[in-house]
Amino acid sequence: MERADLAPFVGRAPELATLDALLDGEPGLTVVDLTGEPGIGKSRLLGRFAQRARRRGHVVLRGRATEAERSSPLQPFTDALTDLGEEEARALPALAAFTAGHSPRDVARALARTPPPGLVLALDDLHWADAPTVRLLDHLVAHPVAAPVLIVAARRVRQSPPGLSAALARGADMGAVVRLDVGPPGPEEFPPGTEAAYADSGGNPLYLRALAGAGPGDGAALSALSVVLDELAPLTPLERQVVEAVCVLGAQATTELAATLTETDGPGLVAALRAVVARDLVRPGADGHGLAARHPVFARLVLDGLDPWRRRELHRRAAEALAEAGAPASVRADHIERTLTRWEPEAGAVLVEAAVQSAVTDPAATARRLATALRLLPGHLPHHLDTRRELMLLRARALGAAGAVKESRDLLHELIALRPPGSGGDDELRTAAVLLCAFMERHLYRYPEADALLRRELDRRPGPPPPQRDALVVEWGNHSLFATRFPLVREELARTLAATRVRGDELGEAEALTLAALGEAYEGETDAARRYADAGAALTDVLPDAHLVGLGEPMVRLAWSEVFLDRYADALRHTERGTEIARRSGRPFTLSQLNLCAAYAHCQQGRVTEALRLADESVAVARTLGGGERLGFSLAMRATVLLQARPPGDPEVLAEAEEAVAAVGAVEGWWATLARCLVAYAVQGAGDPHRVRDVLLSAGGGRDLPRVQPSVRPNFLELLAGSALETGDVADAEYWAGLASAEARRLGVPTQTGAALRALGMVEARRGRPAAAARAFIGAAEESARSGAGLREAHSALLAVPYAKAAGDDAGAAALWRRGHRIAADGGAVLLLALADRLRPAEPGVPDVLGELSRREREVAGLVAAGLSNQAVAEKLHLSTRTVESHVARVYRKTGIGSRAALVALMARISAPEG
Repeated sequence: MERADLAPFVGRAPELATLDALLDGEPGLTVVDLTGEPGIGKSRLLGRFAQRARRRGHVVLRGRATEAERSSPLQPFTDALTDLGEEEARALPALAAFTAGHSPRDVARALARTPPPGLVLALDDLHWADAPTVRLLDHLVAHPVAAPVLIVAARRVRQSPPGLSAALARGADMGAVVRLDVGPPGPEEFPPGTEAAYADSGGNPLYLRALAGAGPGDGAALSALSVVLDELAPLTPLERQVVEAVCVLGAQATTELAATLTETDGPGLVAALRAVVARDLVRPGADGHGLAARHPVFARLVLDGLDPWRRRELHRRAAEALAEAGAPASVRADHIERTLTRWEPEAGAVLVEAAVQSAVTDPAATARRLATALRLLPGHLPHHLDTRRELMLLRARALGAAGAVKESRDLLHELIALRPPGSGGDDELRTAAVLLCAFMERHLYRYPEADALLRRELDRRPGPPPPQRDALVVEWGNHSLFATRFPLVREELARTLAATRVRGDELGEAEALTLAALGEAYEGETDAARRYADAGAALTDVLPDAHLVGLGEPMVRLAWSEVFLDRYADALRHTERGTEIARRSGRPFTLSQLNLCAAYAHCQQGRVTEALRLADESVAVARTLGGGERLGFSLAMRATVLLQARPPGDPEVLAEAEEAVAAVGAVEGWWATLARCLVAYAVQGAGDPHRVRDVLLSAGGGRDLPRVQPSVRPNFLELLAGSALETGDVADAEYWAGLASAEARRLGVPTQTGAALRALGMVEARRGRPAAAARAFIGAAEESARSGAGLREAHSALLAVPYAKAAGDDAGAAALWRRGHRIAADGGAVLLLALADRLRPAEPGVPDVLGELSRREREVAGLVAAGLSNQAVAEKLHLSTRTVESHVARVYRKTGIGSRAALVALMARISAPEG
């Protein structure tokens, strides 16, 4: 039974528009078959429509069928007539004289005398309609009266009597019945913070409110529970037991298991099943054996309404029945968790087995199951200590994989304290805990704490076995790299690499190689980084995915080192493989970083649209893992990509960059520094050169940017040179351009050389030497092209255009413009398209981007850019699809672009306001 007051009215604009249109239609009786799932909001929609109809002058009568009154003939009609006031009775005297003994023809004649503007009969819960009501509706559908009458019949399809469904189906076939199915509103119709509840409820407003409540005692949850209990009230004891059994068993519910839980079999069980299926409380599976509650939240509410001891007993029976049926531990554990009140070795073993099985696919469930086991495991018995330590380590891993980093770290500290160094026993487990704890400390940006943990474990005697010692060194190198102190571990890492090779430990070697590659790439030791990256790629490429499941971070390190070495294609190849493995193995830390690396590589290549998609994914994952350096770096990178995807001065870019700085907070580390420096790009886009300088000098640690990653320092020196020129400080610009050139020569990386050449080009332009400026910018474009950095190539080529023209090379300027424009348009780089528009040479050989398009071609281009398909454009313009395809082809040819994404970017740039 639905109750309109349990959920706020949301959305429903399309449904209301349909009903409003019927009020405005031709006079005559119309029946609306309003259907939808229980709790979806049919009653609320009826109420809102009734209000609107009354405001428009219609007489509105609301009636409702109920199960208890199915023996009363024409009950919903007689219930509706109770709304008939004196004024309405005078307007509708034939209806006022209506009695339940009237025949359908009598009712039809009474309705035929309805005067304008008309009558609305809103009849709710017609799935409980009595037989005379069904016959009356059938008669009205077959013999509609020529009077302004609108009957809106709301019902649940699964619970409707066959006669009613048949009558309305016939009416729909004849055109006398309008079908209106009420589905779930969109997620945007609900308040912020209800996204998870929306997903779990399927958008059903009643169930969503139950989930979004504060808990079992919340008013919304209690209201939803009362609705469910009201539906269960008419059931016989056995019928109710069947519903409870199905709800307890969940996805494992079958007829056989339901029989076991209800301790009933044969005709009695079959009859009960038929009854609850007819009421749509339980739905049968396609195979004839499976059963399911009509909705997962309905099942939860049924169980919430049980006495605790009854619920526990049902779960105990379910666990025993599933064990006899040979169900896996993961299925049985869900019931065991709800029944255990003390430690039982056999049941505890099932919990642990299930936890291990779900560690990859559902780490949160693993952590929960292990928490139950640890809570019940006796703490005062010495022989349980080793078991407790093992379970604590497993749970800490699961918590970290689920994003609960701090909780994992705290549990690991507790575990480490259980057995100090030298106390005997299983020191390998302790070392594993230290290693994992240092990992968590690193992801909490507590680098000194991680360092202390690792050094203590490395220095203890006797030391850990070689594989564990190597893993400790690699983790030490990881946190040292993020703390910008990689040179401190360089020698130790080299010894570790040699040791893994002597042992033939390929996984350990991959760990050490990729760390060395990224560390040297960070430091700007390009030759060494290339050697390590080559070796790391050669090794990881031949290792099977199954071996790499435990090596998420090496894939991240390898890809980032390749990005810093301008090996974008290799980086994307490794991020793609790493992402697939990370998704399968449930590694959110790895997934966030791989997405970010891929976003940076795509952006550098000029594929801005794809880069923004990946940056969005990275930020989403980073948010689930908490704030700090990771989130700040992800936001800063997204802001940098967003800068390229938006018109000049877009305020969202700077807002995103400011959020990045806030997320980083006071953390001092590699990503924190880089995030603060990346903000300078957004500030430059906002047109504030003074602040660009302030941001970079503050984040970079002074005039020479000593805190900035050496391998990308020329990029930021280029920014400093440009900002100095904009503020009129030529001397500083010359200094930073010279420093960028010196740094780039040491690095020998094309994109960094290109950055230095662009800085030089800007200085030469200020000196009044256009030919020298053009040569510098063209050189930057060529260096960028050599490394595949399409975005930098396009930028450099466009910057060269006015200086090539000023030096007398008109043809060269036109070619440079076309080159930059094509790359920007194909990749969706809206910012560069705006630059191209400002710098476009007014030469006959360089066409106006849209100047050659006909009026119709411009119209088609605008609709395509708005997201319409060719068929949709054809329908809107009343053209054939083939004609639209021809127009689109001509637009591509005349504008020099080759994809819908590029056309979207072009039209966005043209339509964007200048600023």
